[in-house]
Amino acid sequence: MDFAWTDEQEMLRDSVRKLMQAHAPAEYVRRHDRERAFPYDLYQHWVDAGLLRLPFPEAYGGLGGSALDLAIVVEEISRISADFCMVFSGNIFCGLNILRHGTEAQRQHWLPRLLDGRIMLSIGISEPDAGSDVGAIRTSAKPDGDDWIINGQKLWTTGAGLNNSLMSVYVRTDPSASPRKGLSLFLVENDTPGVELRKLDMLGRRCAGTYEVFFTDVRVPADRLVGGLNNGWTCLLSGLQFERAVSAAGNCGGAQAIFDLVVEHAKTRRQFGQPIGEFQAIGHRLADMQANLEAARVLTWRAAWKVSQNIDALADITVAKLFSSEAYVKIANDGMQISGAFALNAESDMQRHFRDSRSVTIAAGTSEIQRNVLAGLMGLRGR
Repeated sequence: MDFAWTDEQEMLRDSVRKLMQAHAPAEYVRRHDRERAFPYDLYQHWVDAGLLRLPFPEAYGGLGGSALDLAIVVEEISRISADFCMVFSGNIFCGLNILRHGTEAQRQHWLPRLLDGRIMLSIGISEPDAGSDVGAIRTSAKPDGDDWIINGQKLWTTGAGLNNSLMSVYVRTDPSASPRKGLSLFLVENDTPGVELRKLDMLGRRCAGTYEVFFTDVRVPADRLVGGLNNGWTCLLSGLQFERAVSAAGNCGGAQAIFDLVVEHAKTRRQFGQPIGEFQAIGHRLADMQANLEAARVLTWRAAWKVSQNIDALADITVAKLFSSEAYVKIANDGMQISGAFALNAESDMQRHFRDSRSVTIAAGTSEIQRNVLAGLMGLRGR
């Protein structure tokens, strides 16, 4: 198995790194975090550079890139801000679901608008009583002539309040069916009458914005149904391998940013007449951080490579998502400890990375769910 990048992939990494350095310097990221504001100008630079086109087929205006290509981009964006990367990744994942399950008319209508920046995509799955237990979704859609009427509530919907956001909303369309067989996927604009958005005050990832969304008699046309009636479970599961492999790359990027900061601090911060990194207690901790980071990266590249080769990689991806997210959180915690009081200052980049890291063992499938998946693959079928 050869993980060596092609010349084109090396160029891709370098170009994204230069783009982020040029358009998202440290003070720019700090300011948007303080103001809880999304960087629309940076997003437009991503659009202009063709980054959103990367994994889509050329027939729809894409570049035909692979999961590994996208993982390279995501890691570089996350090295600057894992928060910014949430919206980039979310747009890609929702767009790929339209590609996989949408009608040809839906692909022709929505994908060009996504790729040229006219719309953004967000996803609405979780509810007050439905998180890891997706089958407990209660938000409903009922037919009314040629339309559907949606009622209910979603929680933790990242990016739902951004400009021109099209929400991918999972709803129950057959209450009499089993939990996994009565779900459907609808596309709903965030300014549709009856949609109410409330931005939540979250610990981290403040720029993308996390929203509570209420649907009160929201009328959507039948052509907003994606994947067919009661086929939402299939739509939901179909992109998980791709999503989690790429999410693991984001974890690696965020962890790398923390590691770079703390190594520099350990070299320049002096106590008792020497740099603190020269004390064995600190040096060994840094060595463990590097080992965890490199292990996470190798697991991630293996998973992304398998997805790119169309190899079933459920176990590899689950391991990569589990290990990389927990390594990211641990590296962030160690970075805070080594940086001491400097990291507790609200002006410090370390505290921002620490806050942003804390969601990764929860979002896109909790660590507990990843362990359940792995146990199931071993034949241990717990309830």
